[in-house]
Amino acid sequence: MYIKEKIARKLQYMKKNVDFLRTYQNLSVRELEENHLIKSAIERNFHLAIESALDIGEILISEENFEKPEDYKSVFLILGKNNVIPKDFAENFAPIAGFRNVLVHLYEDVDLKILQRYLSEKLVDLDIFAKHIAKYLENKEY
Repeated sequence: MYIKEKIARKLQYMKKNVDFLRTYQNLSVRELEENHLIKSAIERNFHLAIESALDIGEILISEENFEKPEDYKSVFLILGKNNVIPKDFAENFAPIAGFRNVLVHLYEDVDLKILQRYLSEKLVDLDIFAKHIAKYLENKEY
């Protein structure tokens, strides 16, 4: 039961970050440019939400003894390959790992148009990921 509880906590934390982001979903690029505090909070909450999804993936990969991921993107691809999440969803979702890398390593160069696009179009992907994980765990005896 420990694994399920650990993942449930990470899902709850991810939801908290996504709920915060959703309140700013309709911000324009100009509004992001003009409000450093909000822009910073959005970047950080995106980073934490994506990090939570990666943590969940890495926990499941380890627990199920799936192949070891080469990079963050492959975490989601491995989950798709092993039917934890649908393969087509995994392929569409995996690039979010690259966005995480930009937020963490190239934070001074975050393109506000891309940030705004992720904010307005990609939050639903985190919700879908959470639903797939919850469904997968329903049938597991950890």
